[in-house]
Amino acid sequence: MPSHRSFTAADAWFKSSYSGGNTTECVECAHTGTGTLVRDSKWPDGPVLAVQADAWSIFVEGISPNHAAHAAL
Repeated sequence: MPSHRSFTAADAWFKSSYSGGNTTECVECAHTGTGTLVRDSKWPDGPVLAVQADAWSIFVEGISPNHAAHAAL
């Protein structure tokens, strides 16, 4: 996955749906052709976590409410 420094302001960074309106604990994500980038919304020029597409899918499935309900059965 390319370095986050190669991305421009035109990239589609979006705030996590679990981030509150005025809270200080927010993350932003940007989907790429090969995965997802994650960064701290308070520090947009700081470090970025790059996650490959297959790993991101497993992560999202694992934290979804429907998955958690079925896993507890």
